[in-house]
Amino acid sequence: MSHLFEQMSAYFDQLGMLWKLLAAFVISMLPLVELRGGIIFSRLLEVPLWEAFLACFLGNILPVPFILLFLRQVFRFMERFRPTKRIVTALERRARKREGKLQRYRFLGLFLLVAIPLPGTGAWTGALVAVVFDMQIRKSFPVIALGVLGAGAIMLLLSYAFPSLFGFRL
Repeated sequence: MSHLFEQMSAYFDQLGMLWKLLAAFVISMLPLVELRGGIIFSRLLEVPLWEAFLACFLGNILPVPFILLFLRQVFRFMERFRPTKRIVTALERRARKREGKLQRYRFLGLFLLVAIPLPGTGAWTGALVAVVFDMQIRKSFPVIALGVLGAGAIMLLLSYAFPSLFGFRL
C-alpha cells in the first residue's frame, strides 16, 4: 500500500501544485469522501494549508445548490422505475434516521450533521436531509456552507496542526 502511495505522490509531484489542488477539489466533490478526504489527500501531498482548505471547501460546496434544487425532481423520476425506486427509498430512509434530532434542533441539527466529520455526515447528507424535510433552500444552503467550514476547520486541525504539534512528519 505504501508503494502505491509513493508512486501516486511522485506522479502528483511531477504535475505540480495546480494539479494537486485540482485533484483535491475533485475529491472533495465526491459523496462519502467530501472535504474530509480532500484535506487528508492535500496533506499527504504537502499542499499548503490555506490552499488546501480553499480547494476542498469549494469542491465540497459546489454540488450542494444542485442537490438542493434538483434532488426532489430526480427522486420523482427515479420512483417511476422499480429498481431505482429502491434507491430513493433507501436514501429517504437514511435521511429519516436523523429525523428526531433534526426536528428538535432544525437548522442547528443540520449544521452539526454537516460540521462533525464522521462517516455518513457531510454536505451531501446535509443537502439530502434538507430536501427530504422540505427545508427552505435559502436557509439551508448557508447552514450547510457553515457546516462545511466547521468540518474543514476540524479536519485542518487533525491533518495539519496535530501531527506537527507531536513532531510527526508526513
